[in-house]
Amino acid sequence: MARHDRWVMLTTLAVLQALTIVIGVYAMTTDFSLGALTRQSPPTKPTASPPEGSPSVPVVTSGPVLAQLSVKSGGGPLPTKGTLTRQLTSALGDEALGSHVGAVVIDAATGERIFAANADTPIVPASTTKVVTCSAALASLGPDTRLSTRVVQGAKPGTAVLVGGGDPMLAGPSAKPTYPKQASLATLAARTAATLKSQNLRKITLSYDTSLFVGSPIAPGWKPNYVPDGEVAPVYALTMDEGRQNPRFHQPRVSNPPQYAAAAFAKLLAKQGITVSRSVKPGKAPAGAPELGRVDSAPLYSLVEHALTRSDNDLAEALARHVAIKEGQEASFEGGTKAVVAVLQRLGAAQGISLSDGSGLSTRNRISPGALAKLIAMSGSPSQPNLHAIASGMPIAGFSGTLGNGRRFTGSDSRGEVGLVRAKTGTLNNVNTLAGMATTKDGRLVTFAFMADRVPATAEPVLDRLAAIVARS
Repeated sequence: MARHDRWVMLTTLAVLQALTIVIGVYAMTTDFSLGALTRQSPPTKPTASPPEGSPSVPVVTSGPVLAQLSVKSGGGPLPTKGTLTRQLTSALGDEALGSHVGAVVIDAATGERIFAANADTPIVPASTTKVVTCSAALASLGPDTRLSTRVVQGAKPGTAVLVGGGDPMLAGPSAKPTYPKQASLATLAARTAATLKSQNLRKITLSYDTSLFVGSPIAPGWKPNYVPDGEVAPVYALTMDEGRQNPRFHQPRVSNPPQYAAAAFAKLLAKQGITVSRSVKPGKAPAGAPELGRVDSAPLYSLVEHALTRSDNDLAEALARHVAIKEGQEASFEGGTKAVVAVLQRLGAAQGISLSDGSGLSTRNRISPGALAKLIAMSGSPSQPNLHAIASGMPIAGFSGTLGNGRRFTGSDSRGEVGLVRAKTGTLNNVNTLAGMATTKDGRLVTFAFMADRVPATAEPVLDRLAAIVARS
């Protein structure tokens, strides 16, 4: 009996295997499909294969549902406005924000305002001003532009002029490697020395030219303590290590950055075997003078990312002046702000913006939440590829830059959104702002700006909560 059962089992398996082979052959040689098993009607007409080289057709997994959504490919549905409005309105009532608050949330794809409260009210922006300055720099100068520091031949034989190119990140002799990679004063000295030696010159008189930037090195609306406290250095076209005596520390800043950089350059030349006369004074490079040496900064898109992530005041002010030069304005605070606004007008994004500096240190700046959120939305638009570094440069909640300092997104109402929000911070006395972007739980990209300039103490935890609400929506 056991032998008979074994024979039956083996026979059954053989029949099943044969049946499987037959079905497989049939499926490959006919129009057999699972649609027949699920009673779906076959296509009325055969679908032609796309021509070679044409874009592939996306697979539609939920056609009847997604077809009803007015969103771009890859976007999710808009968050429920009623729920979002209720949650944001409740959070905006927090006393920590003070009495002058503006807020907006914008759908990045369409520009539609999903939430708005005093969205067009001008508010002191603090460092969120850098979003405006950097947007104008990218649009005007282009993301691949580099800032050049040069040495040229002087008017007389045996003279040379160090020409400031408006690169405050120019690395001095004691600077450590950073990202983005900085132009190096030591490299400039080596290249200059090599050129001088090829001309049989081993002793020169050195001067320095700072004429690229003009006007006051201190902005209207800057508080007297900003430079002593290391918030910023006086703005000059020739600066190394952003005017820091020690590049590792924000303070102290030197009182005369051009002279400080030129003196360091003279010492670097001496190490390369070029004797420099004891007196290094300001001068003017002759027009069209032959170049003896040159170093270039990282490309502008990298500088912008650094300026936003690290909230770099010195770099932001330099970028505003470079916009002024490109736009035909004088390279001063006034010329820089005029030029930035002019570029924004071309972009259709100037409404609600009034500036006195490029960094946001000035208490005279005014920007509306709507203007900030609109610019950030533009940075992610396929129609504005030059602005993409705005999006990539903003700090990531809990991870990088001014949102990665251990103080932000640490509350029970915001730490769940660590890594899900990218935003630029702004902080001055009695001023807290946060403007950035987030993807909602259903995959919709939105931008936001939350701003308060009559803050009793600090409103940072409330701003984090507001951004977290947006990311959870």
